[in-house]
Amino acid sequence: MSNISGPLPLPTPRRFRLGRRSILIGAATLVILALAYLGFTMWRMSYVPADLDFSTTQLSESGLYQATIVPDSEPIAINQLHTWTVHIETGDGQPLSDATVTVDGDMPQHGHGMPTRPQVTQNLGNGDYLVEGMKFQMGGWWVVEFMIGAGGEQDKVSFNLLLEG
Repeated sequence: MSNISGPLPLPTPRRFRLGRRSILIGAATLVILALAYLGFTMWRMSYVPADLDFSTTQLSESGLYQATIVPDSEPIAINQLHTWTVHIETGDGQPLSDATVTVDGDMPQHGHGMPTRPQVTQNLGNGDYLVEGMKFQMGGWWVVEFMIGAGGEQDKVSFNLLLEG
């Protein structure tokens, strides 16, 4: 038989205290890590590979087509809608006048695309197509891609742009 009446007392919890020095070291470490991350992110977002081809005439990935872009104004404006003409030829240099063409664009470092959905709105004949709805919301490196289909074959041609912003 026990002579204890009631529950056993719990031990007094020990208080954990951080010293001022530990807090300062921890805070300084967080600030350094945040600055390093910010610096890396800014560098990644502004890095443009040195070997990019900025030609306005490009051969498609599989060599089926050759395309030339002609923006309606130079330099290409930021935050304004504009139109382009894209001239498309077969691999052997013949104008492609009956193609299905779609357009897309993005900024590889930023992970976002264009704020609009540009479209080919007219076949102008002789391999020329009118592209409307082109808009870039900021300067930097952009890649604009045209998916071209004709005669049961499809291929993609890409253009690198370096826009001032």
